[in-house]
Amino acid sequence: MAAAAEEGPPEAGAQPARQDPAIETAEEAKEPAEADINELCKDMFSKMATYLTGELTATSEDYKLLENMNKLTSLKYLEMKDIAINISRNLKDLNQKYADLQPYLEQINLIEEQVAALEQAAYKLDAYSKKLEAKYKKLEKR
Repeated sequence: MAAAAEEGPPEAGAQPARQDPAIETAEEAKEPAEADINELCKDMFSKMATYLTGELTATSEDYKLLENMNKLTSLKYLEMKDIAINISRNLKDLNQKYADLQPYLEQINLIEEQVAALEQAAYKLDAYSKKLEAKYKKLEKR
């Protein structure tokens, strides 16, 4: 604007200055009619109410979904608790049965050791009897 003031008034017969595309021109703002403002306000409030109702409904549905998920999770944990209790009970039963069988298992191990010792004695006796037989045959041939 300062540049236009320095140039001075346009001379008579001179062509009007071309407008620079970067410069915007302002138009006088006119106030809308009172009826239009009321109608626009009603429309805005109606649309805002619809929007907020939708947002609240979505939030409410999200909370209902979370509530249902929590109920299902709670039921699953109760089922898992029952399963864990049954497993614990069965494990205790198995441990008790193993403890009841432990003396018999020890007897079986003792018998197995005795059988192994008896087998070794039988092999030694067999070897001794073969030697004795060989000596007897040797003496018999003389």
